[in-house]
Amino acid sequence: MKTVPFAELGSADLVVDSVYRGGRKGNAGDDPLPRLLQVSSGGGFRYRGRLDESLDLLVLTSSRKDPNWPDTLDIETGAYTYYGDNKKPGLALHKTPRKGNQILNHIFRLSGRGNDGRKRVPPILVFENTGEWRDVVFLGLAVPGTTDLRGAEDLVAIWKNSKGQRFQNYRARLSILDTPLLSRAWVADIIAGDPHSRNTPKVWAEWVGTGKIHPLRCERPIEYRKKIEQVPQDSDGLAILKVIHSYFKSDRFAFERCACALARLLLPEITRLELTRPSRDGGRDGVGEYRVGTGDSSIKIDFALEAKCKDITNGVGVKEVSRLISRLRHRQFGILVTTSYVGLQAYKEIREDKHPIIVLAGTDIVELLRVHKLKNSESVQNWLQHDFPIAQASI
Repeated sequence: MKTVPFAELGSADLVVDSVYRGGRKGNAGDDPLPRLLQVSSGGGFRYRGRLDESLDLLVLTSSRKDPNWPDTLDIETGAYTYYGDNKKPGLALHKTPRKGNQILNHIFRLSGRGNDGRKRVPPILVFENTGEWRDVVFLGLAVPGTTDLRGAEDLVAIWKNSKGQRFQNYRARLSILDTPLLSRAWVADIIAGDPHSRNTPKVWAEWVGTGKIHPLRCERPIEYRKKIEQVPQDSDGLAILKVIHSYFKSDRFAFERCACALARLLLPEITRLELTRPSRDGGRDGVGEYRVGTGDSSIKIDFALEAKCKDITNGVGVKEVSRLISRLRHRQFGILVTTSYVGLQAYKEIREDKHPIIVLAGTDIVELLRVHKLKNSESVQNWLQHDFPIAQASI
């Protein structure tokens, strides 16, 4: 990654995936965004201008480390999911101190009002904390909405629960536009209150004029995740996996029903999923059909599922992965569900040989459960006992 020193922030262009360094004094003055864009320090929402009149600039920042509010960039589609700032009970949806949810509501309403409305939407610059001091990486220029969702789904108020108290927060879908660089000249124009100057990027101007979105899409490289990327690194996540492993360790076949449930959470368009007989599974613990498309035009694709309930110190090896691969029939894909991880050599075999296998490893299971409001070991234990009762189960 290109890195821009703290002293050069005031004259720097904004380049996608470049790092903009903060200071190293250990105080609020280390924040690089005030120097870079002349916005306030601190908080996930920064802006220039007045909300009750017009905004000149909106800056969104995220650590992407909050499991309860998983801000996510899909680099293949350019879609960016960002959660609002009402993250604790006690406040109404739009009554947050930094007015983040009010801002989201404002810009999404404007974006749906045609050309005149889009002209009043400020440039939205998205940054992510690197984890080093206050350094940030620039993810890109964004606009409200995506190319694959209806307008009513772009900004949704969702209910959350914290210690028995319910509250709402926004989930916003935005698109990172296909422009690799924002010139300092345009940044200066924005700060001066003229975002529609001759320095405006073409993709931004086209969105303002027509509403057409050109997202920044990237092909996924061949990747094989290491163990550290497949096993949770936080104590709560590890506790969730420990509960699942301990619950099913005396009956590994019972875990297959849980693996099927996890597969359905991951892929809601599964229309059929049946367990195979333990003595005749042929390397497949379950078989099913996944629907692609809707209505009469949809098709169904067969798949096979393999479930491995293992401690996180015991990974899935080449022999076990090869067993699943060898049992996949023509035009089938596979789902491998494990409470541990897939060994590096086995992962390489899957990716390099382009086997159509979805790996649902320990970290993936934890994140999937959290999205569905099973956020700690106690709630997961209750879910297991309710949905998958077995004769003897203990933590």
